[in-house]
Amino acid sequence: MALDLFSPAKLGAIALKNRVVMAPLTRNRAGEGGVPQEMNVTYYQQRASAGLIITEATPISPMAHGYPALPGIYTDAQIAGWKKVTDAVHASGGKIVIQLWHVGRISHPSLLPNQATPVAPSAIKPAGQAFTYEGLQDFVTPRALDEAELATLAQDYVHATRCAIAAGFDGVEVHAANGYLLDQFLRDGTNHRTDQYGGSLENRTRLLLEVVQAVVGTIGADKVGVRLSPVNPFNDMQDSQPQQTFNYVTRALNQFNLAYLHVVEGGIHGGGESEPFDFAQMRQLFSNGYIANLGYDKARGNAVIASGHADAVAYGVPFIANPDLVERYARNAPLNAADSATFYGGNENGYTDYPFLTV
Repeated sequence: MALDLFSPAKLGAIALKNRVVMAPLTRNRAGEGGVPQEMNVTYYQQRASAGLIITEATPISPMAHGYPALPGIYTDAQIAGWKKVTDAVHASGGKIVIQLWHVGRISHPSLLPNQATPVAPSAIKPAGQAFTYEGLQDFVTPRALDEAELATLAQDYVHATRCAIAAGFDGVEVHAANGYLLDQFLRDGTNHRTDQYGGSLENRTRLLLEVVQAVVGTIGADKVGVRLSPVNPFNDMQDSQPQQTFNYVTRALNQFNLAYLHVVEGGIHGGGESEPFDFAQMRQLFSNGYIANLGYDKARGNAVIASGHADAVAYGVPFIANPDLVERYARNAPLNAADSATFYGGNENGYTDYPFLTV
């Protein structure tokens, strides 16, 4: 019998009741101090019928922030807030992993401790503007991290992983996609370093591998995933040879025997199509579970699972508007339309008030 979205699966140590994954979705609704609040608990619990929930990207330290009202995973209060989320999801039969995030240069001094300058592999200012509490403000030129700081950075990921364990998560996802810090090291458009963390593919991949090794050593490889986005131009990103770069990264990640690789197969806000890229190569190169993401509907999701291209499919916007997306797909029911005006920030409106199917 052919596999489909409704077939159970196992990604490392994480057993999924179906292959419909809730993608990480930044919603900017955390409470004071980056602490998840009651409406966040409700939001995630409503979506616990997903085979796996991947939380919104979650900063690993005060310097990792880049947007207003983000939840963190580095203080006791944040652990306690997330524990309410994981308990609620587990009580509803769901599985949930947290996405560990450092934004790097995609920040602004007003969002960082003591008006600090954002950090990056190289001092290259991104085009565009930062979302801040005072509205849109131009990005600033970041400060290039020195080698000594990179060891400290890996320890920030270890601390965040320990916090995730204490908060009851089923695993963690290392965010190395969408133009944030680890992606900035991987791609040569943002990494102009001349030390052991820049230049060659081996060097540009070094920080990601050190971070993954540190995280794996803390929670176990079978509870760790990594997210990549080879051709996503978001956040002013580019690479001269994306296929070569990300085939190399994929092969290098095999050494860890990870739970899964989560791949953004294009540009999250459009774009990326100008780069001819064969995602099937990445899938074939990776030894373990593969989660496909970007623009999938039910039919395409079923098709890539049946073909073996993906072990699971991550859905973003459909899960915003349809907390019962799995049931809607199972019943071929119509989907609620998402209100993009309420995606970022605000209250329960456009967050926990989307209707469920009625019998």
